[in-house]
Amino acid sequence: MYHAPGRKREFNAFVLDKTYFGPYDETTCIDWTDDSRCFAVGSRDMSTWVFGAERWDNLIYYALGGHKDAIVACFFEASSLDLYTLSQDGALCVWQCDTLPEGLRLKAPTGWKADLLRREEEEEEEEEGAERETTIRGKATPAAEEQQGKVKYSRLAKYFFNKEGDFNNLTAAAYHKKVHLLVTGFASGIFHLHELPEFNLIHSLSISDQRVASVAINSSGDWIAFGCSGLGQLLVWEWQSESYVLKQQGHFNSMVSLAYSPDGQHIVTGGDDGKVKVWNTLSGFCFVTFTEHSSGVTGVTFTTTGYVIVTSSMDGTVRAFDLHRYRNFRTFTSPRPTQFSCVAVDSSGEIVSAGAQDSFEVFIWSMQTGRLLDVLSGHEGPISGLCFNPMKSVLASASWDRTVRLWDMADSWRTTETLALTSDALAVTFRPDGAELAVATLNSQITFWDPENAVQTGSIEGRHDLKTGRKELDKITAKHSAKGKAFTTLCYSADGQSILAGGRSKFVCIYHVREQILRKKFEISCNLSLDAMEEFLNRRKMTEFGNLALIDQDAAEEGGVTIPLPGVKKGDMSSRHFKPEIRVTSLRFSPTGRCWAATTTEGLLIYSLDAQMLFDPFELDTSVTPVRIRAALRQRDFTRAILLAFRLNERKLLQETLEAVPWDEIEVISSSLPDLYVEKVLEFLASSFEVSRHLEFYLIWTQKLLMVHGQKLKSRAGALLPVAQFLQRGIQRHLDDVSKLYVTPSWGREWGSFHCRQLVQPGSLPVLSDLDSKGPRVHLTDTSPMCPHSCDWNRYNLQYALAISKQRGLKRPSEPPGSEAEADASEDDDDSLHLLGGGPGHADGPLA
Repeated sequence: MYHAPGRKREFNAFVLDKTYFGPYDETTCIDWTDDSRCFAVGSRDMSTWVFGAERWDNLIYYALGGHKDAIVACFFEASSLDLYTLSQDGALCVWQCDTLPEGLRLKAPTGWKADLLRREEEEEEEEEGAERETTIRGKATPAAEEQQGKVKYSRLAKYFFNKEGDFNNLTAAAYHKKVHLLVTGFASGIFHLHELPEFNLIHSLSISDQRVASVAINSSGDWIAFGCSGLGQLLVWEWQSESYVLKQQGHFNSMVSLAYSPDGQHIVTGGDDGKVKVWNTLSGFCFVTFTEHSSGVTGVTFTTTGYVIVTSSMDGTVRAFDLHRYRNFRTFTSPRPTQFSCVAVDSSGEIVSAGAQDSFEVFIWSMQTGRLLDVLSGHEGPISGLCFNPMKSVLASASWDRTVRLWDMADSWRTTETLALTSDALAVTFRPDGAELAVATLNSQITFWDPENAVQTGSIEGRHDLKTGRKELDKITAKHSAKGKAFTTLCYSADGQSILAGGRSKFVCIYHVREQILRKKFEISCNLSLDAMEEFLNRRKMTEFGNLALIDQDAAEEGGVTIPLPGVKKGDMSSRHFKPEIRVTSLRFSPTGRCWAATTTEGLLIYSLDAQMLFDPFELDTSVTPVRIRAALRQRDFTRAILLAFRLNERKLLQETLEAVPWDEIEVISSSLPDLYVEKVLEFLASSFEVSRHLEFYLIWTQKLLMVHGQKLKSRAGALLPVAQFLQRGIQRHLDDVSKLYVTPSWGREWGSFHCRQLVQPGSLPVLSDLDSKGPRVHLTDTSPMCPHSCDWNRYNLQYALAISKQRGLKRPSEPPGSEAEADASEDDDDSLHLLGGGPGHADGPLA
């Protein structure tokens, strides 16, 4: 038992206070009383112990029996020492205590112990010594005289979950003390809800075909969460309405590859289980799963539109999935069955390429027709990576034959260049502007090439940065095994200045490309249950016979532990004790430049630039203070206030400054901002779209900045691409949300398409207003100086559009001019127009 953060006024995370001995076998569960005076411990030796956090005079520590299998869970009743214990064979014991928690008495030291304790306290006051732990040992069967006048437990009842002849192991349980609700999960995927202490069954349901590994109940007792580790399932169930609140399932084997959508809102992952999953980066939830592949997925990528996913697999197919209808609309195959190791799509989305692992060829298909266009031969080893140049129709293919070949898609797929390497190529990637190529090789090097001139421009030696660990079954040290380790995945940052590299190690390295130095190392996991996490073997597992992991106690004399072959990535899946090795299988940088993602043995990890917690000033000096910024706002010197606020770079202050600007002065202030600050304002606006509700105001800011500084920004398009993608993602998300909220009738859709084509003049801007209780509102904000004329023009077009929408699809008899039908139609048009324009007298107002 630990004290956190310690009893003294010093920084120490945990201070060991007491050590308790009692159970003979492994501890399986612990539960505290409400007042933290006592806790119960369940063990695999079928016994339950009640210990005190302090030394209570009338509480002796002894075992509660009554079970025939390992204890799974134990729970105290609310404000009581009464206890429930559950065992693996589906038995529930109800224990009643004859003493209330308030009846526990502290044990006062007597005799020489009291003198010793007083002397120790005096010594502690004189000098601060290290805190010493207390060891407490319980008795399985205390003597009868010891039990007199002590807390006593008696078993009230024993219930069984399984019916006669049913052998369903209980695997997890949770208890809500306020509503007296007991939830139990079983190995067959069934869960039961019971009301205690009467043991009344509320209902039972099968939620999975795998064992329920863990159960939790929320604070109100309405929602119950279940975890099934076999398939990676997470379920949240509302038991009163009997409905699902949440259903999520991850890859139940390791993830192999990932890709970001062009707007950074979605991530697609492929796993060894043959599933392709699409995740939302904001919520972290998977919203669609494709299961068409019959073997492990080796590569995934998005097309530039962001609505098509292309995947390659070991089952010999490359598939294209549509994110509009969630279906597999193309399946590409090779003339002879082959296993595909990687996939790439060109910038137009028309050409799909995949590399073969066994025939050493690159296959090219057309996305439109699904036909095989060509087979590129020339490599003499398995294809390890493919990448298209983002700016040209040039494909780079990396192979184990120590070459990278560049193929020109426009000129009959001929080889333009062959780049000779010093070792086997494992990964290849282009810089976002297409002007540089990076290749990872088996000798732990990253080499950089100029693809135009086929000249090497630099290299990074990464062997010491990878810093691999020693696996349990390794016969050699980590230092020697590192000689055979290398980076297996590469990715440029959005601005192209840095490169991410990862491999069979717990570290991800980020390098500066031009300086060729290590900028930072990320440790992706501290989980010691994974293999190759530590550089040295665990000393506790070293015995007089050697490493304990190499000794199989159950094996026959001629048998033993099988040592894995060199180069095996996944370990021996058939062995009883299997520890997955820590490794990074894929890395991708978000197009927004704000985060990057990695698929690892731990799962899908996303690292982000969290600007909320950082103080990152820009050109700061002593004159820049919040007082001066607010003084400039009071003097209505908005440009100066904005410049000072961005130099201080405090988010709350930036928001206050920008929102203090009147909307009709935004254009003037936008034109007076220096070019250096325009990018910073756009980046702030992009992040504000994620959280702010002032949509119209920030949209006006964005439009004015882009209109005024558009030409200058275009000249620096490469550097500004991440900011533009970030901005687009925020606006697109709101557009999707509003389009789901607001549904127009059919004539409104027809008129709306015409309205977008005809009514929106160069001087007018359709702007999304703040959402109110009545739903979204769209204003036609006129910015031209001739407002009355443009409003008349809009009025005329509205009449014309309404007349067209009424006449569409109707055969009307010809009427003489000035007839009643025409007069009625004009009256209807006027009524409709008043309805749209706000009634008579509001012709000059905005259309809502």
